[in-house]
Amino acid sequence: HDLPGGGFVAGIALAAAFILQYLAAGTRWVEDRLRVLPVNWIGFGLLLAALVGAASWLFGYPFLTSYSRYVELPLIGSVPAATATLFDLGVFCLVLGATVLMLIALAHQSIRRLRAYRIVAQSNEEIA
Repeated sequence: HDLPGGGFVAGIALAAAFILQYLAAGTRWVEDRLRVLPVNWIGFGLLLAALVGAASWLFGYPFLTSYSRYVELPLIGSVPAATATLFDLGVFCLVLGATVLMLIALAHQSIRRLRAYRIVAQSNEEIA
């Protein structure tokens, strides 16, 4: 389709995969394998979505006006291409980065709480 939509849902779906990784393998295992920091995903997504939206101004159209056309690819043929796809890619990166960043914050909060609980339990054992 040539209209915007799907970037948000795709970002949430991939974030759900990260959540499953956190649950299955733990915080350290997942974070050791993260190649791109979530803040970078957020920045790239926001920049891409804003640039795609502003690009329509260069051609005298309102902000976020989508442009679409068919592109001929060898061996494949005619394929639809739209600027809405790039906008959705930006939304996808933004949602993925924000969701993973919140997940990391929650995971670290639980690690800090567990560490504090262990310190209190250890000091109670020393007193007794």
